[in-house]
Amino acid sequence: MPQFIESLGDPIVLSNEDAEIKRVHKFDQRSIDAINAALGAGRPLLVRGEPGVGKSQLAEAAARKLKRAFVSKVVDSRTEHRDLMYEFDAVARLAEAQLRHEDPVEARTRLAVRRFVRPGPLWWAFDADGAKRHCEESGVPLASTPLMQPGNKERAANGWVVLIDEIDKAETDVPNGLLEALGLGEFTPPDMDAPVKLSAKIPAPLIIITTNEERILPAAFERRCVALHLALPTQTQKLIDKLIEVGESHFSTGTERRVLNEAAQILADDRAEAEAQRLKPLPGQAEYLDMMRAVIRRSNGNIDKQLSLLANVRKFIVRKAAEMQKGDE
Repeated sequence: MPQFIESLGDPIVLSNEDAEIKRVHKFDQRSIDAINAALGAGRPLLVRGEPGVGKSQLAEAAARKLKRAFVSKVVDSRTEHRDLMYEFDAVARLAEAQLRHEDPVEARTRLAVRRFVRPGPLWWAFDADGAKRHCEESGVPLASTPLMQPGNKERAANGWVVLIDEIDKAETDVPNGLLEALGLGEFTPPDMDAPVKLSAKIPAPLIIITTNEERILPAAFERRCVALHLALPTQTQKLIDKLIEVGESHFSTGTERRVLNEAAQILADDRAEAEAQRLKPLPGQAEYLDMMRAVIRRSNGNIDKQLSLLANVRKFIVRKAAEMQKGDE
């Protein structure tokens, strides 16, 4: 089991083998160095960058590269810091309370708070064996848990990679609460006799946190993270070369380099135009891949048709910021 990433290696295929178009992540040396720094320092890795640049995918690829289990949590404005550790199913408890129980002792047992506590991402990453036991005791189907996601059961003994996605959408108590749990190496769910602690049997989890920088994060939180900024090249030709490189790793069949080049040129031109007009979001790597998928799926391998379709799909994929602005007029 690798504790660190020693080399770039081949691109990591993240999609299923039978997927029509594969999802691929190609590491660069800066990303590997940042991941290794976070592993060595025992700190979360905070990944910054505009949407669609590959921040979330980096976490999943790191899990594959390190042969670790993977669990993720997408943050929104309603997320509370406890949701990263556990969730309380109040609806299920209310439904149980409405059932008639003749025996008061049985009623108290069945309504015990701990029976409706569900392990969250950090619980699985801290102590997967304990989370599994809790699910079995509480009647939570294991099939619905992260442990049973493809590959996780086999890799869990190597440790976990936890993705906390778009933390900038949450209130400040979420990053602060996360830091407290990570700093102590433990947390206590409600109605539990003992805290959930980092297991000594497996490596500490690698926590990867992404932000689109829509909201300023607490300074104390940022100081306790290792930081990586992912960005596309600003120079036009370097941007085109980068996009072609990404395209070649994703679309090994059904296309040609001239289609990848034409799509990259389109995106570079429209990105520069959107930047000049201060339109958001800027088209980037995600839009480039979407544009290629759109033309490949409609062309049946016909390169000329792919080239002709690019002009059509660019209006709705690459120039979507302008389309959104029209809708607001």
